Amino acid sequence: MTTTADQPADIAIEPRAAGVLAPQYRALTIGMVALITLIAFENLAVTTAMPTVAQALDGLALYALAFGGPLASSVVAMVVSGTWSDLKGPIRPLWYGTGWFLLGLIIAGAAPTMEVLVAGRIIQGFGGGLVTVALYVVVGHLYPPELRARIFAAFATGWVVPSLVGPAIAGLIVEHTSWRIVFLAVPALAVPAVLVMRPGLAGANAGSVVKAGSLWDRQALWAVAAAVGVGVLNYGGQQSGALQVALVVLGLTGVAAFAPKLLPKGTFRISSGLPAVIALRGLVAAAGFGAEVFLPLMLTRERGLSPAFAGLVLTVSALSWTMASWYRGRPVQPFSHSVFLQAGMVSIVLGIVTATLTLNPHVPVIVGILGWGLTGLGMGTVFPTVSVLVLEYSTREEQGSNSSALQLSDALATATVLAIGGTLFATIYPHSPTTAYLTAFGLPALLALIGVLAGRRTVTTHQPA
Repeated sequence: MTTTADQPADIAIEPRAAGVLAPQYRALTIGMVALITLIAFENLAVTTAMPTVAQALDGLALYALAFGGPLASSVVAMVVSGTWSDLKGPIRPLWYGTGWFLLGLIIAGAAPTMEVLVAGRIIQGFGGGLVTVALYVVVGHLYPPELRARIFAAFATGWVVPSLVGPAIAGLIVEHTSWRIVFLAVPALAVPAVLVMRPGLAGANAGSVVKAGSLWDRQALWAVAAAVGVGVLNYGGQQSGALQVALVVLGLTGVAAFAPKLLPKGTFRISSGLPAVIALRGLVAAAGFGAEVFLPLMLTRERGLSPAFAGLVLTVSALSWTMASWYRGRPVQPFSHSVFLQAGMVSIVLGIVTATLTLNPHVPVIVGILGWGLTGLGMGTVFPTVSVLVLEYSTREEQGSNSSALQLSDALATATVLAIGGTLFATIYPHSPTTAYLTAFGLPALLALIGVLAGRRTVTTHQPA
């Protein structure tokens, strides 16, 4: 056996892992991707089923809270999960999060009233927040750096694939059986996924830094305050008139006051290195999702498409997202992370601009639908890349807190932009529909342009040991 000056002769060199489905990773990879896919499917399915649920439980007044509640509770959970993972390792927050997520689904599925269903949704959101952060830390602990791009690409596919079939399946379930199955079917499927990945988690806590600290520290209290702001934002964005404006301003104040305390210093200035990576995750999510919510609305109301055909635009972007994520997971890449990030954000800008062109009745609708595929391409390029970078820029004992910050940036930015965009759209539309749509698409496009700058600043000369 040959050795080097830095490699003692009595230590065997481990062969390089063949991939995320190599024997030592196969069960863990399959289990984690299956769990993420179920979480993603549940999010999409609930969106489809909720109008029927609100009608069946006479709970239209709580409709907005059924979405804002779990979003707010997930913000708190992300902070707790990051701290917990850094203190004790990621296994406990992963198992507890899975348990809370499944418990919330069961409560919601069996709910006799809308109030109980909302309570279940809040518990579900808390569990989901614990799980998503813990899974990122598991990747950092158990997968070598050369495989992280591949596993994050698989995670992205786990979110995208349900968007192709989730709404249709949920619609059929609600129409032909009962809306309760939308909530109760996922626990039955999640248990096998958990059992599959459990053996592969052996060693995830090994080497974790066990240090003094509390889960419910000042950081967690700030998270609660930010979560209240997110909840008020989400609820206010679905109101109208003076109440909408007042609630959105109140929610924005809460988010603006406490979000900077939850993210790395320099995030809002887009400082180079980790802060730029965290900022970029918020920018890409807010740009992509902030524009996406208005595109089917525009195609149906302004261009006269059927809801099914308008939904095709989301299918096109989901497919391009999947292809881009697959490419970013390949072991050999021709460009640096920074180049891919800038190219991805430019692609998002072009996708939004192309889709906006369909406001003009002389522009064929197919141009906007195919053009929106550029946005999916950009999202699929940027999401796995920032996930890889956040682990590269983190020491082992920082992986929990930094993964938490990545998810928080996504949630806080998306909630803020959707609330602002929704408020502006509702205010302007009665006077000028064209101006309303230009505003709704213009804000995300501006964020994507800022994201191009953030992509340049993700480069740093310092990386943790």
